[in-house]
Amino acid sequence: MRFNTLKFSRKSRIRIGIVAVFSLAVTGVAAYVGNMPVDAQPGNNNSLRAGIALAMDAEDAPPLDLTAGVADALMDTTTVKIADTGLSTVSQGIADAPEASEGQENEAESGQTAEPETEQEPETEPEKKNAAELCGYDNLGIANIKEGNLNIREEATVESKVAGKMTKHNACEILEQDGDWLKVRSGKVNGYVKAEYILTADAALAVAEEELIKVATVTGTATLRVREETSTDSATLALVGEGEGLVVEEEQEGWYYVEVDDEKGYISGDYVEISWKLPTAQTIRELTKDDGYSDVRMQLVQYALQFVGNRYVWGGTSLTNGVDCSGFTMQVYAHFGIGLPHHSGSQPGYGTRISAGAARPGDLFFYGSGSRIGHVGIYIGNGQIVHASNERTGIKVSNAYYRTPICVVSYLP
Repeated sequence: MRFNTLKFSRKSRIRIGIVAVFSLAVTGVAAYVGNMPVDAQPGNNNSLRAGIALAMDAEDAPPLDLTAGVADALMDTTTVKIADTGLSTVSQGIADAPEASEGQENEAESGQTAEPETEQEPETEPEKKNAAELCGYDNLGIANIKEGNLNIREEATVESKVAGKMTKHNACEILEQDGDWLKVRSGKVNGYVKAEYILTADAALAVAEEELIKVATVTGTATLRVREETSTDSATLALVGEGEGLVVEEEQEGWYYVEVDDEKGYISGDYVEISWKLPTAQTIRELTKDDGYSDVRMQLVQYALQFVGNRYVWGGTSLTNGVDCSGFTMQVYAHFGIGLPHHSGSQPGYGTRISAGAARPGDLFFYGSGSRIGHVGIYIGNGQIVHASNERTGIKVSNAYYRTPICVVSYLP
């Protein structure tokens, strides 16, 4: 075996006063240097393998061959020539092994030949589902309107009755195409919409990723309390009915922070199921004369519904540019000559209180906590109200009993 060497010139004067003993794990040979002869492997004159200890105190020392693995202190500027030794083992029992100098490789600490690293296949991460897959859509469509609402009709014609309304970026399942119309299912609404107002494929997915919401659906209790803090001793802000879905903003130790109209609070995770959803259409049954309601009631409901999808603005009074809950009822009633104050807690005093079971389209439902009224909506029949809910949803249609009403008031004949 050929060894590459480091040669020290005779002119170099190195005084080394260190005596040590290194065991040779590979060769089993011990070498003693100083006044003792060197016991080296046959054929390797004056060659010292990895792990040798030296004690040198001679001015005219013969040239030494030092193989890779030995760390030395060079006390002059002698040129050192380094070449590959082909060795890959280092003897055991060396404490405080020196760090490799530049150009050298560190060997295995255990004294065993370093194993070549095997290339490992990267762990496969579970495929992330997109918004459509999370919400169970096979052929996703998204309502592409700037404001207001998009009618879902019972048949593929503008003369057909309205079955429901989609607002901006509401999602639907596209079932089939019929000329310029698409047959869709959105929430509980089935019907037809004009194809020109629906985004599909990648365009729909891009919008859906932005609109995806985490929803807590009330289960296992007829009424769930929305509380100020994460404690059953905390004050109640609202009472929410079974089956209602509330948008989750955050989770905190078994409680969910949710939005109920223009108030936010906590609900217990013991009474909800969590899922991902996209906003969908709202079921709206148009009133007819056959329903037996007065013209003014039907007209008031139809007038209020045309603003579904418009903005919610706290303190606002514009049905088109932004309005809050009491501003909405005030402005709708003003259109029919009935004056109401811009305050939900005061509006009940301007009408006649009735039972919820006796409510007719056009009557007002009031909500809140205890006896404190904080929200109001217009009853549109079929167990629903239209109201200015909050900044996220704007003016929308909801189940009249999504919250427990405090009172119902009539203002119309």
